[in-house]
Amino acid sequence: MSATKTYDVAVVGAGVFGVWTAWHLAKRGQRVLLLDAYGPAHTRASSGGETRIIRMGYGADELYTRWSQRSLVQWKELFAATHQQLFHETGVLWLAASGLREKQTVETLQCCGVPHRVLQSAELTRAYPQVDFSGVEFAIFEPASGVLMARRAVATVAADALRMGAEYRVAQVLAAEKSVNPQQIETTAGDVISANHVVFACGAWLGNIFPEILGPRIFPTRQEVFFFATPPGDTRFASPALPTWLFKEEQVYGMPDIESRGLKVAFDHHGELVDPETQSRFASGEGAEQARRYVARRFPALRDAPIVESRVCQYENTSSGDFLVDRHPALENVWFVGGGSGHGFKHGPAMGEYVAGQILGDAAAEARFLLASKETVQRRAVY
Repeated sequence: MSATKTYDVAVVGAGVFGVWTAWHLAKRGQRVLLLDAYGPAHTRASSGGETRIIRMGYGADELYTRWSQRSLVQWKELFAATHQQLFHETGVLWLAASGLREKQTVETLQCCGVPHRVLQSAELTRAYPQVDFSGVEFAIFEPASGVLMARRAVATVAADALRMGAEYRVAQVLAAEKSVNPQQIETTAGDVISANHVVFACGAWLGNIFPEILGPRIFPTRQEVFFFATPPGDTRFASPALPTWLFKEEQVYGMPDIESRGLKVAFDHHGELVDPETQSRFASGEGAEQARRYVARRFPALRDAPIVESRVCQYENTSSGDFLVDRHPALENVWFVGGGSGHGFKHGPAMGEYVAGQILGDAAAEARFLLASKETVQRRAVY
């Protein structure tokens, strides 16, 4: 089939980065085609699943704090415009053992005007008696942060982009560098798509699509998530009695019972390297036991609570954890957008705005996002 229409931009990948990129480009009058091999926030995608945290704290890293602030505004504006309740203001509680990074977080939150307060150990125990805070020196509470309903939020962004004129197609796209014409991409079905710019926002699949360039620089890791049943009639583990929480030193995070799914617990340390196309989506017995032990220690009333749901997804890490936004080194009209690195979902709106500005040439590039900054050995710096 020959190309019959030329788009300004084709966005390959309908995860959170891809849909917000398509949304911002459509808002700016671009002819946009959004493509995905499976569908927006499909079950294998890093953007899939029910919930994601949105928080402002990033240590001394003001860039991501300001991106989170900007993104939360846009998420809430979209949900209001589409009459959907897809953000839960649970508050986010940062637990600190040693405190260096958390003290830097306090300084950055103050600088950026983010509402917060610091709670000492005794205050935490009084406020949240259902939690064992052993080893916690103090905590930072962000009252206006919380939880995004991930899968449904991505679908909402995609639908709104279509309302503004973007088009959507289910198709598996070949790497643009395999085409004779750099402004044409082909699908596995043999269709040819013509676009002035092509954005590959394929998450953990970026390394598979561009194995020579990104294969050594994108690290997809297996991440397991568990949901624990709460006792009948017990509201201590739902918001507002319990906020969303993170403990950097232990590399664990969790959410209160959202929409009756149960207490969510996950480990933030990087799992084993995997292929996103072929990895098993069943949680391991070892991971389940680790989660049970942690819940028994931190939430004594849930010591014998059953796991009611589990999920396996993946992080798509860069060497540092910084995002990747840059042109293909040999194809000027082809863009790489990715490197969510486990913390990227919340930033979807700001990322889409940034990518649109890069493509349309009216925004300065952030050096930390360039391909040249991505190494082949992981040295995680962003949490």
